[in-house]
Amino acid sequence: MSESPDRKPARTSRLYQLGRRLIHSKHVLWGLGLASFLESIIVPIPLETILIPLMQARRHQLLLLAGIALLGCLLGATVGYAVGYFVFEAVGQQLVEWVSTPEQFEQVRQSMETRGFWFVLSVGVIPVPFQIAMLAAGATGFPFALFLLASAISRAIRYFGLALLVWIAGNKAQALFERHKLKTMVVITLLVVLAWSMSMLGNGSP
Repeated sequence: MSESPDRKPARTSRLYQLGRRLIHSKHVLWGLGLASFLESIIVPIPLETILIPLMQARRHQLLLLAGIALLGCLLGATVGYAVGYFVFEAVGQQLVEWVSTPEQFEQVRQSMETRGFWFVLSVGVIPVPFQIAMLAAGATGFPFALFLLASAISRAIRYFGLALLVWIAGNKAQALFERHKLKTMVVITLLVVLAWSMSMLGNGSP
């Protein structure tokens, strides 16, 4: 069941308020790590809504905040991979129906088998359900080290890119991100596709 349009802004507003409360909390690092972990394994919540206000208020910790967000995501990615690898036959179909559709998952599974590393890299950058890639990587037995490396690179681009945006734009970062979010994601995705294409040409693939 899809969300009604008025519920999405309300959810985003609640997440923004959560981010504002975390700014001066002594549990800010744990809270951010947990939010990133939950984003990667449960639902694609807009972590930027929490992360950008934190970075704007704690500019002396930009790299630390980006690193905590990355660590939380990688822990979630590890859990998702393990579920796909060890228990997909038992609970995988229910999880697929929760975050996607069987048809979309089958497409992702095929993509993992043909261009796994670059597929994970591109999915990790753009705001689409990362859970699908994690389950498919585990279910197909894609090498865990390569999966984690691709996840780390893609999410590092995302989180440290936000840190760079805040460092450059300061308090205007949130507005700039919201205004140019789609363009930014498209550009990053194109760069990833270009890198994959050059790799395939270098390997002499048809």
